[in-house]
Amino acid sequence: MSQNRALNHSKKTIESWHLILFFIVLILLSSGCGPKQENTISLEGEWQVKLDSLSIGETENWANDSFQGLPINLPGTLDDAEIGKPNTLKPELNNYVLSNLTRKYQYIGKAWYQKEIEIPSNWKGKKIGLTIERVIWESTVFVDGKEIGKAESLIGSHEYDLTEALSPGKHLLTIRIDNSNKYPLINVPGNKYPDPINQDMAHGYTNHTQIKWNGILGDITLEADGKNAPFNLQVYPDLKNNALQITYEQEKISETEMVFELVDAKGEKLYAEPIGNIEKEANVISFQIERPQELKYWDEFNPNIYEVRIISGIDTLKTSFGYKEIAQQNGDLTLNGKRIFLRGNLECSIFPLTGHPPMEKEGWAKLIHQAKAYGLNHLRFHSWCPPRAAFEAADEAGFYFQVELAHWSLRVGEDKKTTEFLRREADKLLRDYGNHPSFILMALGNELQGDITLLNQITAELKEKDNRHLYATTAFSFQKPAGQRPEPEDEYFIAQWTDKGWIRGQGIFNNKAPHFNTDYSKNSGHVEIPLISHEIGQYAVYPDMSEISKYTGVLQPLNFIAIRDDLKNKGLLNFANDFTNASGKLAALLYKEEIERALKTPSFDGFQLLQLQDFPGQGTALVGLLNAFWESKGIISAEEFRKFNSEVVPLIRFEKAVYESGERFSASVEVANFFKEMQAQTLDWTIKDAVGNTIKKGTLSNVNLTIGNNQDLGIIDIPIQTDNAQHWIVTVSLKDSAYENSWSIWVYPEEVSISSKEVLVTASIDEATVALGQGRKVLLNPKPISLEGIEGRFVPVFWSPVHFPNQPSTMGLLMDDKHPALAKFPTSTHTDWQWWNLCINSKSVSIDSLNVDPIVRVIDNFVTNRSLSNLFEAKVGEGKLVFSSIDLLSDLKNRPVARQLRHSLLNYMESDNFVPSKSLNIDSLESVRLNKSQNNFSTKDIYD
Repeated sequence: MSQNRALNHSKKTIESWHLILFFIVLILLSSGCGPKQENTISLEGEWQVKLDSLSIGETENWANDSFQGLPINLPGTLDDAEIGKPNTLKPELNNYVLSNLTRKYQYIGKAWYQKEIEIPSNWKGKKIGLTIERVIWESTVFVDGKEIGKAESLIGSHEYDLTEALSPGKHLLTIRIDNSNKYPLINVPGNKYPDPINQDMAHGYTNHTQIKWNGILGDITLEADGKNAPFNLQVYPDLKNNALQITYEQEKISETEMVFELVDAKGEKLYAEPIGNIEKEANVISFQIERPQELKYWDEFNPNIYEVRIISGIDTLKTSFGYKEIAQQNGDLTLNGKRIFLRGNLECSIFPLTGHPPMEKEGWAKLIHQAKAYGLNHLRFHSWCPPRAAFEAADEAGFYFQVELAHWSLRVGEDKKTTEFLRREADKLLRDYGNHPSFILMALGNELQGDITLLNQITAELKEKDNRHLYATTAFSFQKPAGQRPEPEDEYFIAQWTDKGWIRGQGIFNNKAPHFNTDYSKNSGHVEIPLISHEIGQYAVYPDMSEISKYTGVLQPLNFIAIRDDLKNKGLLNFANDFTNASGKLAALLYKEEIERALKTPSFDGFQLLQLQDFPGQGTALVGLLNAFWESKGIISAEEFRKFNSEVVPLIRFEKAVYESGERFSASVEVANFFKEMQAQTLDWTIKDAVGNTIKKGTLSNVNLTIGNNQDLGIIDIPIQTDNAQHWIVTVSLKDSAYENSWSIWVYPEEVSISSKEVLVTASIDEATVALGQGRKVLLNPKPISLEGIEGRFVPVFWSPVHFPNQPSTMGLLMDDKHPALAKFPTSTHTDWQWWNLCINSKSVSIDSLNVDPIVRVIDNFVTNRSLSNLFEAKVGEGKLVFSSIDLLSDLKNRPVARQLRHSLLNYMESDNFVPSKSLNIDSLESVRLNKSQNNFSTKDIYD
């Protein structure tokens, strides 16, 4: 072989090897084995665990040698692995069972987790960190038996520097997790619950929603970086100066050229330049760049996400962010200078299958998708902070968060160690999640009481540290005057009332006749910062028995099972679905009016529902139109709910729900618009009867809709002329859009027959007894005040009959709407606004021992599950009886609904249809008077 041929052969060989190496690199990169993956080791998988309820592990040095414990997969919890004390509760109607969903296994105390790890040789000389993403709430790390350190946090990752402890090769990693109560004063005790473990209420550490799990969730990773790698990258949008302020930390200023890159969602670089003109304070480095023209704002309609990178040699530090500014202008809440309105819902860490929040973005994306389908744009995390995955999902969806410390205390400031823990948690929350554009609001906790001056001090500190969010000292407070007006450091105010009165419906709907021509301006207009109504709703819905089979995870629905069994024993189980639907329809009705009043109030900047989904703790507080899994109960669809809860909502103001012939129905039209300015719009309105016949229609043309409350856009006016009682539906829609909303009104003739020659109408049981003995027809209507029974109310149980036992315990009405007795009284199967006067002027009586046919059932609460009614019929000897504990006797001239119901009943009783199927002994009527369940109640019992 000649020298040239040899050289050519060698050259081809080298080229072939280069080609092979090129393809090897391509294969490695395409398979995800890039530099970042080489520098990260996931520790997920099988570990060993030993429980240490007596705290002997440290004394016996469990971390020193490999121990044989129980196998467990991490990330996960002891509950997932069915490790701990098995549940021994039975499904009974008591405060142990009705407190909350029941853990199948429970363990509180120390648990040691151990795993052998191997450090690769190429990590030599690198900085090695351990990240444990989420723990309740203390961790201690040991390497080869040596304690490295401790960490405590309920809101963020536990991080350790293991550089000095880990050399290349195999090591024994031991992590001790202690989920016992480290700082009891972060929590308000729920003394209605006999088990002390179930008395902690704050959702960061509670058994009422998430559970007090022991384990490790999310990422468990080792990561190797350069010794001087940058860390803690923070991005501060500066809209005023059209700029970005960036900070990061580094042990010493790098001699290597540092590069800053800004990348959009498609991976295209908007900016890539060496970092210059830095400022340094301690180890914090900061610099500013002018906003690239392509950088777009982030909001709910334009969720534009970007990534920034700091490149230092082989080390790259990156984070995502959105270009946004939350602020207040003249008392209005603004985002990027545009007014917004928060259509919010509480998120209380309710995840019944796992007992803990999802740690993957997909789980949160599904939840947020459902929330947006129902028109929400905001979640308030009541006394806890969600994991990183929640923020990532919200960033991408354009969804707003209020986060809080794991803090719900009536003793703020009493313990210095607790205060310092909360300060550290607040700093960590800003550091870990501050870049996320979805994070717009922060409060120090829920309904805090104690040292309000301290809360102001901490809030001032946070405002100074991070201007990317608005801050509040507390999400409402029952401590006066704190709960009545903003604190000096508050940048927004969450309240149930102000110093001038209520700004939510629970204090109003039962005490004032239905009226739809008002808002909360009188009590809120003087508040000079953004105002959000606190925890509106809380209307209990009867438990849905079909949910029981859904609980396939770590929690048992013993509360549901106990209720089901009680219904079965009392012969009421076949009514369970009807109870759920009828009580749910009433709750939906009330939620609609709550939301519309908030939307009508110009001084409001949002509301926070409690809540769209059920709350399975705190005495089984089933206040949701969706179940605890965020699934529909069939009460109201997302499309129906969005009609009164979306970015654009047509609204009307009108005087009342009930009209008489000869009156006029008059309504003022308005639109709450928090979407975009829309010029020259058309609003169509119609009034139809219950079967769809058009009574009247009209159009409002050339309407200009600005951002905010567009009031007095036009008038709907129609005279009421009717000989028959009717249900009318008023609808207003924005032409060529999906924005439409509807309201019910009821119209009644002015004069109807309310007496009968065939029927004795009496308030006297004695007089009725005589007449029935003579074989007559009797409408017996004792004065409600004379009856022993449950005080009639329009609104249902507030929150929970277990958590608030001193309240009238009913949950709405269930009507047999096809019953001929109601043929001349338009009604659906559930309570609607026309029933308000009837409910207020009534008593609910027990028919447990009466053989009668209810025409109207009163839905009892799920603790007592009595068979209740305020209108029933029966044969009594040779006579026939309709019994009403609704007042149908007094002031009928001014009570058209009572007048019409009485007319309908008498019309039925005069007809051949009046043939009651059940027979009642005359003496049994006395039991109505002997029922001793009357409950005197005022709203003060709950709210003060």
